[in-house]
Amino acid sequence: MREVFKKLVDGSVVNIEIDVDADEFKSGRPWLFSVFVKYEGLDETKDGYEDFLETKESLIIALEYTNKTKYVGSRIIDGWSEFYFHCEDSKELNAIVTKMLSSTTYIYESNVVRDTKWNFYETQLFPTELELHHIESAKIIFLLQEEEDDLSVEREVEHYAVFDTATQKERFVQQAKEFGFAFKDDIATDEYEHGVALVKFHMPRDEEVQKIVEELFVLIKKEHGYYEGWSTTLSDDRSLAKEEENSEL
Repeated sequence: MREVFKKLVDGSVVNIEIDVDADEFKSGRPWLFSVFVKYEGLDETKDGYEDFLETKESLIIALEYTNKTKYVGSRIIDGWSEFYFHCEDSKELNAIVTKMLSSTTYIYESNVVRDTKWNFYETQLFPTELELHHIESAKIIFLLQEEEDDLSVEREVEHYAVFDTATQKERFVQQAKEFGFAFKDDIATDEYEHGVALVKFHMPRDEEVQKIVEELFVLIKKEHGYYEGWSTTLSDDRSLAKEEENSEL
């Protein structure tokens, strides 16, 4: 499954697409093959955007054709779109890239390095635990927008956390109250008996949600717990399902 998110790298925001399930193909693919194309594929209104997307997907299909190569993700940095693949070997890959791109107007280059442990994928592409929560938050916000919800309307938002011990949970709740959260209910999951639902009134806008989630994340990790996401209702009180990871709460 591909996910899209932003990662802060050396003080700069990098746009990343990642196949979060790619490591299932880790065995037998020790080579990291990269293709850099001079095109910043971010602006959907930019001339040639659709052609670029078609070229990208055609390139992925061509390189994955023999099942020896797996697309693992991409980055957009400084006007370049970088595509990354893990493969059994690099034979014929440059030839495929040349065949696909030589007839286009794109400036491009390719490279291959040995990366047996998939270090680049895990450290430069894969999202952190917090970034994964931002990805899930973006999905909820997208659902709200699909329902034409007014995101500027504050409403009660529930946030969930789980811990190994009741003491950890209680310490977290007391600290969270200092940040404007209120206790709503005790919860439990299959893995963790000591969980809690907190509520806070705020707008479900991207920047505000990100700020609040990051505040909570710090408090939760201080007590060695795990953030389990958030849920809310539409501004006219219609129900909206919680993010998928919390569907069992």
